Amino acid sequence: MTSWMFGAVKMKWLGVPVVVCLLSGCQTMTTDDGPPDDMGNGAPTARLQVDFTGLESLGDNFVYEGWLIVDGSPVSTGRFSVNDDGNAAPAEFVVDQADADEATTFVLTIEPVDDADPGPADTHVLAGDFDGRADLTIGHAAALGDDFAAAVGSFILNTPSSADTDDDFDQGIWWLDPAAGPGPTLTLPTLPAGWVYEGWVVGADGPISTGRFSMASEVDSDAAGATAGPDDTPPFPGQDFVDPPVSLIDFTAVISVEPDPDDGDGPFAIKPLVDMTIEDVGIGVLQTMETVPENAPTGTATIVVE
Repeated sequence: MTSWMFGAVKMKWLGVPVVVCLLSGCQTMTTDDGPPDDMGNGAPTARLQVDFTGLESLGDNFVYEGWLIVDGSPVSTGRFSVNDDGNAAPAEFVVDQADADEATTFVLTIEPVDDADPGPADTHVLAGDFDGRADLTIGHAAALGDDFAAAVGSFILNTPSSADTDDDFDQGIWWLDPAAGPGPTLTLPTLPAGWVYEGWVVGADGPISTGRFSMASEVDSDAAGATAGPDDTPPFPGQDFVDPPVSLIDFTAVISVEPDPDDGDGPFAIKPLVDMTIEDVGIGVLQTMETVPENAPTGTATIVVE
């Protein structure tokens, strides 16, 4: 049942009847009345509860949506948001009892608020094998398929776009190794459809993107960035901050995994590589990032039995 999990997701479901519960039609639980006995068609129902750790609020244009995979096809369990405390709202949904009994996988996706596609988006955040309960991780094959525990990365300070690089080298960050030709310094798994990597520097005023990329050996989405100087820059992820000048000493460097299309202006919850403090070690000297797979969100999806 892996053919639908990544790039083939839309092709798998073309022509397949898909039962969905859109935002306007989802039934959620109330403490006053309890769950309905059926879903309006006489079929018995069950209650599904979701709980998450490390899942973040999305931008105004996106919501999370849960899916049960039944006989290889997705059945929506309902849409929800995550509040500032990290709690799902709502966190309990009515699902068809037969679907709950037959489901083999639970998948969490990010969906547009105004969504013309009744099936799941490519952006699978969490998934888990389901047998009345699923422990949800990013590493499950139906999600990103990797926990990023083997991710490796380092960067240098340098300003290749500036003629004064000996003096302003601390105003640029590049994920490359000068001694390797230059060569890439990031070892990262290939992401499934719906995801890209993004570099960040984070200072007192918050995070600043250094560009989005899919491969560590290619230029990122904004090359040297709008704050770069006039000179050419190498074809690797990175950015110069020379116009206006910004020293990156004591900033934090981050490589995140981002939804595509993007859900907001800051880093997403999945941040596999971090260096908490960029140091003044000189021009072109590699600084190693820490691998932190525990930054990834997790969760559970559970059928409630009275």
